[in-house]
Amino acid sequence: MVDGIQLKVCGLTTAADAAAAAAGGADFLGFITYPQSPRFLPVAQFRTLAPALPVLPWVGVSVEPTADALRELRDAGFAKFQIHFRHDLPFAAVESWAAAVGAEHLWLAPKLPPVIDVAPEWKALVGTVLLDTFDAKLFGGTGRIGDWGKFRRHRESAPDKTWILSGGLDAGNVGRAVRQTGATFVDVSSGIESAPGLKDPEKLAAFVAALRPAGARA
Repeated sequence: MVDGIQLKVCGLTTAADAAAAAAGGADFLGFITYPQSPRFLPVAQFRTLAPALPVLPWVGVSVEPTADALRELRDAGFAKFQIHFRHDLPFAAVESWAAAVGAEHLWLAPKLPPVIDVAPEWKALVGTVLLDTFDAKLFGGTGRIGDWGKFRRHRESAPDKTWILSGGLDAGNVGRAVRQTGATFVDVSSGIESAPGLKDPEKLAAFVAALRPAGARA
């Protein structure tokens, strides 16, 4: 935690980067198991990496997985399951994810067009929702900032939920993002990278340094 702000470092592919993230104040370490991502880490490769990882909750990030795929992630050692999905996906699919790993471990990351909000039934099912930048073709990983006003509105309308701010965050904008949204949980990936999946220690340090005063003010 960085001065009251929870931090997830996502898109990790090496034990060294995971260790640097933990030392920098990360609360969660994210690994992307979606093959179309430039930060894709196969589950088999994660299993070989796991013994060298810091003892923090590991988050398995996937896109519209099957229940069997989720159980495979659970068995590999992931504690949380961040699922990106189309906003019009049948709710039965979301319920199947909760049944596979437990609603308390499920982080929903719906792909929301500008005019669509988080559905009430999603909020009733889980306690954590991640809002990422919308892209018609991509499920996250755009490197662009999202709709901070929309995030703040959702957070204020359901303060009992955990809201994670994601999308294009870096050292240059994270302080402003926290001030404008009231976010108490942020997710960073491309904003601290030298290349997709490879974190830059100097960028990570700068990000944390920029987050500290924002967290203190919050």
